[in-house]
Amino acid sequence: MKASDIKNSIEAMIEQRIPTFLWGAPGIGKSSIIRQIAEQKEMGFIDLRLSLMDPTDLKGIPFYDKHEHSAVWAPPSFLPRDGSGILFLDELNSAPPAVQASAYQLILDRKVGEYELPSGWAIVAAGNRESDRGVVYRMPSPLANRFVHLEMDVDVDDYKEWAYKSGIDERIIAYIGYKNENLFTFDATKNEKSFATPRSWEFVDKVMKSTLSEKLLLGSIGGAVGHDIAVDFLSFCKVAQRLPDLDAILQTGEGDYPSDVDVLYVLSAGLVSKTMRNEAFVDNLLRYTLELQSEFAVMIVQELQRYGVRMEHSDAFKAWVRKFSYLLS
Repeated sequence: MKASDIKNSIEAMIEQRIPTFLWGAPGIGKSSIIRQIAEQKEMGFIDLRLSLMDPTDLKGIPFYDKHEHSAVWAPPSFLPRDGSGILFLDELNSAPPAVQASAYQLILDRKVGEYELPSGWAIVAAGNRESDRGVVYRMPSPLANRFVHLEMDVDVDDYKEWAYKSGIDERIIAYIGYKNENLFTFDATKNEKSFATPRSWEFVDKVMKSTLSEKLLLGSIGGAVGHDIAVDFLSFCKVAQRLPDLDAILQTGEGDYPSDVDVLYVLSAGLVSKTMRNEAFVDNLLRYTLELQSEFAVMIVQELQRYGVRMEHSDAFKAWVRKFSYLLS
C-alpha cells in the first residue's frame, strides 16, 4: 500500500482501537506517518523503541507493599495515565523475544502488570521486514495474531506531495520526477552502506541547504544516497543555472521557454512549489504554460490539482482547458 492509503487505513484502525503493525523497508517514512497522524489529530504521541528495552521496562519492577503484605508491580512512568493518543511501539520485531513477550498482554488486553492503558489510547507498532536483512527477530505467531498487518510501499506521487508541502529543495523533487527509480534503491542482497530512500533524500535536502562548500557536496551527498546517484543528481542540478527567472514568470505570466527536458523538469517543480506556497500566482502560471511544451503544461496543472490548488475559477484556466483538453481525455 502507498503512504496515503496506509495513512487512511491506520486512522481507521486508531479510531476503532485496533492494534496495527506497519511493515516496510528502512527509510521509507513509517515512523513519520504515525507521528503525522498524531499531530493532525492533536493526539498524544509516545514513541517506545522496544529494541532498547529490557522485559521489566514495560512490566515495571516489583516492590513489597507493607500495607497489603504482598508484592506489587510499579509500572514505568513513560506509559500514559490519561487522555488520548498513540502508543507507538517502533522496531517491535527488533526487540529480543523476551521483550516481545512482555508486550503480549499490553497489546491484546491493554494492560500489563498493575498498569492499564487508558481507553483513549491506540497501539500502533512498526518494523522492518525479515527480507530487509535488518536486526530483526521472527515475530511469534501469538504476538503476530494480535495485530492487523499493513505493508507500506514507496510511491513517487505521494513522496512528491510530501516534498512540496515540506519545502524540500525543488531540484530534488524535479530529479525524482525525472528518474523515479532513484527515489528508493535499497537492495537487501547488496552490502551497501549508502542507498537512496525518502529518508536519505531528506538528508540530501539538508546538505544542499547547508553552508558546505561545493567541492565537498559530492562526498557528502554520496554518503546519503550512494556515489553514482550523487554524481547523477549533481549533474542534474547544474541545469538550474539555465532556468528562466521563476519569480518573474509568476509575477507577469511571461518568460523564456527552455527546450531541454532536464531543465523543464526543474522548471516545473519550481513553479509548482512556489504556486503551492502562494496560490495568487495561479493565473500568471496558467498563462505562462499556454506556450510551454504540452507534456509539462499538463504535468504542472495536474500536480497542482492533485495537491489541492483550485483553479476552476480562473479565466486563464478556461483558456488552458481549451488548448490542452485533447490531452486530458
